Amino acid sequence: MHKKILLIDDEDKLRELLARIIQFEWEDLEVFQASTLKSGYLILKTKEIDVVLCDVKLPDGNGVEAVTEIKKYQAQSEVILMTAFGQIPDGVQAIKNGAFDYITKGDDNNKVIPLLHKAFEKVELVKKLIKLEEKVGKKYSFDQIIGDSKEIHNAINLGKKVSQTDASVLLLGETGTGKEVFAQAIHYESKRNSKSFVALNCSAVSKDLLESEMFGHVAGSFTGATKDKKGLFEEANDGTLFLDEIGEMPLELQAKLLRVLETGEFLKVGETTPTKVNVRLIAATNRNLEQEAEEGHFREDLYYRISVFTINLPALKDRKSDIPLLIEHFVKVNAAKMNVQIPKVEQSYIDLLGKHNWKGNVRELKNVIERSLILIEGNSLDERSLPYEFSIDDKGTASGTKMSLSEIERKHIQKVLAYTKGNKAEAARLLEIGVATLYRKIEEYKIS
Repeated sequence: MHKKILLIDDEDKLRELLARIIQFEWEDLEVFQASTLKSGYLILKTKEIDVVLCDVKLPDGNGVEAVTEIKKYQAQSEVILMTAFGQIPDGVQAIKNGAFDYITKGDDNNKVIPLLHKAFEKVELVKKLIKLEEKVGKKYSFDQIIGDSKEIHNAINLGKKVSQTDASVLLLGETGTGKEVFAQAIHYESKRNSKSFVALNCSAVSKDLLESEMFGHVAGSFTGATKDKKGLFEEANDGTLFLDEIGEMPLELQAKLLRVLETGEFLKVGETTPTKVNVRLIAATNRNLEQEAEEGHFREDLYYRISVFTINLPALKDRKSDIPLLIEHFVKVNAAKMNVQIPKVEQSYIDLLGKHNWKGNVRELKNVIERSLILIEGNSLDERSLPYEFSIDDKGTASGTKMSLSEIERKHIQKVLAYTKGNKAEAARLLEIGVATLYRKIEEYKIS
């Protein structure tokens, strides 16, 4: 990293000497000098400075007070203050204002270089974290949502608008339409993007444990609660909590969720003192919650509270024009993951995928392409690369091949098991079947 330091001191000889000492320590260091705060601020306006080494007493101001102003110009810069007469109150105030450290000239000369090393290390770490956050933000931004259809553009435009607010959002759509991807994009394009995005699938946690997962518990509150545990609301404080499949939440827990949304407070399981949080909620469901509320299966007041802003995510069958773009994207992603060359995608392959009804939506398409790269014959994705179910016609019989359906399925399972190196759980995931079903088929087809 090319380092830049700004020395602000009205003693010219001392400043020049300090500059030479520092430059001797770092070959890649660029030193800027100023004799007043005003001239120092001019440098901060035009140059990206890593560390500011500043005298406390200057002709046009006090260095302790200047720390706050320096941070306004460049928040990531570290400020080290130097004084001829060390005073504890000044030192305390300097640190409160955001200074990295406060040292006495003369007595602490031997501390300057080690201190600068630490300051530069902190600046470098902060820069890496900022780049990582930018990378993460880009990964989860709306720009990463693939599609050029009117339907997906409408959903994206609504998502961008609501991301600039703190309004609760309800995402509606079939399973596999990318509701969590949308929730992440809303979070990472909001003012809360530097805080946590926490997700919970309400249907994946048992009714008995869901309250503890959401709100946390204290030790001894129930059997097995051996220590205090933070809930997801607390983990998401100042950030975003995404509750997927919220329609599966029990009615008694819905009442507690409503209280948090209305008051910003909740009780951990087994605790009497409320915990206060500031959380933005994004919920998702594939159910018709309005109808569920009318039938008494979902609280009407909670429905109106979480559906301040509703976005309908289109099913893949309703935006089939996006399938070629999605194929291209998933082929590149999975080829990179599998460390294989990106194959040519034949038009026949695209046409067959375009005719499919995609009950599992984008998630199903992604899985099919991953399996296709396992089944590929040669260097092209064509009809031979498709999973065996694509060889079944409307009557449920094998078509376009002389092999029986069972033979196609057996070969397909063999290839997937070979790819996963015998990992049954991973093979079952790729095949989209249960592990027990996979074991039954292995035994049925006598696959070794």
